[in-house]
Amino acid sequence: MPKTTILLAEDEPALGQIIKESLETRDFEVLLCENGEIAFDTYKRAAPELLVLDVMMPKKDGFAVAKDVRALDDAIPIIFLTAKSQTKDVVEGFSIGGNDYLKKPFSMEELIVRMHNLLNRTRVQKNSEIIEIGHYTFDFPKQILHYKEHAQQLTHREAHLLFHLVKNKNQVLDRSLILNKLWGTDDFFTARSMDVFISKLRKKLKQDSAIQIINVRGFGYKLVF
Repeated sequence: MPKTTILLAEDEPALGQIIKESLETRDFEVLLCENGEIAFDTYKRAAPELLVLDVMMPKKDGFAVAKDVRALDDAIPIIFLTAKSQTKDVVEGFSIGGNDYLKKPFSMEELIVRMHNLLNRTRVQKNSEIIEIGHYTFDFPKQILHYKEHAQQLTHREAHLLFHLVKNKNQVLDRSLILNKLWGTDDFFTARSMDVFISKLRKKLKQDSAIQIINVRGFGYKLVF
């Protein structure tokens, strides 16, 4: 069985090495990064299955890394490590997309249990995310849209935009919310970019005339079928 790849961002060299070696004895492959900038670059290059991020790091802190990752990936599990214990810090960590929060000092057994729980939950979700859209089948994890024998490969943003439209079927998908989630901003230029992506999805879904992506002026879009 291939090892599960974990990205660990920890700026304390001794602690980072201890965590890395402990996880490697449990058959994880660990990519240890000494600051947030290296962590984000490594995430984009290596495609790990889980992130363990220290909150307080030089150059880019753990919260900033998580925000950048969430702009690209809704699903990867993120665990924050922190010496902070204030409620507002915990709330901030969850509000930007963190899945779990572990306060230093912590036991390795607790970290490993939490990692396994998140990995198992994510794998179950991925396996269940084959979505029927009218006469189409949408494989969200693989970003492929099937119509009968024809398969269309979607881009990352096309797939995530369609996923959010489906999850909000027959409801208005708020334009600002989805722009901030997928583009990181809701300014005029990204709004125009989103319009282009909506047009592309309409073309990809045109084989089923019952499927419509409706522009609700001033609010957003609604997928109906």
